[in-house]
Amino acid sequence: MPNLLSMNNLENDTIMSLMDRAGEFQHGEKASIDGTVVNLFFEPSTRTKMSFEMAEHKLGLAVLPFETAFSSILKGETLYDTVKTMEAIGVGAVIIRHEEEEYYQQLEGCTIAVINGGDGSGQHPTQSLLDLFTIYQEFGHVEGIHVTIVGDVAHSRVAKSNASALKQLGAKVSFVCPEEWSGEYESSEHLDDFIENTDVIMLLRVQHERHTDSEHFSKENYHQQYGLTVAREKKMKDSAIIMHPAPINRGVEIADNLVECERSRIFKQMTNGVFIRMAVLEYALKGRD
Repeated sequence: MPNLLSMNNLENDTIMSLMDRAGEFQHGEKASIDGTVVNLFFEPSTRTKMSFEMAEHKLGLAVLPFETAFSSILKGETLYDTVKTMEAIGVGAVIIRHEEEEYYQQLEGCTIAVINGGDGSGQHPTQSLLDLFTIYQEFGHVEGIHVTIVGDVAHSRVAKSNASALKQLGAKVSFVCPEEWSGEYESSEHLDDFIENTDVIMLLRVQHERHTDSEHFSKENYHQQYGLTVAREKKMKDSAIIMHPAPINRGVEIADNLVECERSRIFKQMTNGVFIRMAVLEYALKGRD
């Protein structure tokens, strides 16, 4: 069964096939899959977990409940043994969010389909796919689109997943962030240098929980230096759009009244997430590519 662990090993044809299938679901295509899945979320999540659950419901999948607070994880069971247990009782796929980067390396030998719902600061492939789907719907192509990713790049699995996938599909990608948050990427600290010439402003959540005290900014300082202010939004190209994976720190990464403005696609991203996850589940459980 195919796994979906990272955008780094996904071919362009597979990405396009998943987006095409998501588009079919969006336009009313029905599909029913016999199978059982489990969502193993070891980190808090609202959008990703609910989006997967909605996708599973729409596909007619049986979903076994799992709560870390009532699992054998608290007795010291390893992730490998938890997943092998799911495999042994007949579960077809597990969707895993985990604080450890590349947690899936410890699952070698498992035959159950594994879908990565986010690993630490590593990868978030279904978020990347829904972002690509949103951009593709907006512009009709990804090649040649200028995407400026703004914010906490070093700690963002969204930034890393999107950076590789966007470049692979021919987009131009720029990074704007404090120097200490740039990680492996070349970046600028001056958002105003990019605001007028970019097609997509992709804002990232400031991940306070992953920072040291020396990396903290006040909300006001961050918003003025790196946030999408009303003044900056007015300088954007008429065709440009705003994206954010959420949850949103209103008034920090983006001005409160821009979250639902005409050029914002933030809630559209969430809607698209259900269709993309339907396509991914089908791909994982039926081997569609």
